[in-house]
Amino acid sequence: MELTLTCCALVVHDLDEAIGFYRDVLGFEVRDDGRLVSVGPPSQPDLRIVLTPSDVEHVPLGGLGFVTDNCDATFEHIEASGAEVMQEPIDRPDGVRDCAFFDPSGNVLRFSQKRVADVLPDAEFGAGDVRVQDYGRPFPESVSPSREPRRCPGSCSAAGRTRGGTRG
Repeated sequence: MELTLTCCALVVHDLDEAIGFYRDVLGFEVRDDGRLVSVGPPSQPDLRIVLTPSDVEHVPLGGLGFVTDNCDATFEHIEASGAEVMQEPIDRPDGVRDCAFFDPSGNVLRFSQKRVADVLPDAEFGAGDVRVQDYGRPFPESVSPSREPRRCPGSCSAAGRTRGGTRG
């Protein structure tokens, strides 16, 4: 099982200040897709560091997004460890198969595999050609019987928990 980190979420106190720091001090590109603001090194276009503003009402939930060469095998390996399943492997309309788990602290770990054959059946791709670009979509209600549905920070959205439960 080979994993490549493609996305992580950071909670920031001031979004504009954080953007300035990562852009002006570290030289990162600002990548705004209209839903999320992320930054990343120009030399690593597939790495997204999502900047999520904190607020007083919500306790943030962090997450990491990985690309895997085999979503189902990764799922079986992690599930066998006893980790709490957030979402079993599903095929999304954008050509990605993914699954998600909670780590012991409640952070979401998302594992995505690009189904290249479904999107471009005649193309030949190597492991380095995998791209995961669709983040922040809501999960179906059936993702986990033990938790309410919500957006997944493992998909790098600004989801979080309230002091009284989850928000969607």
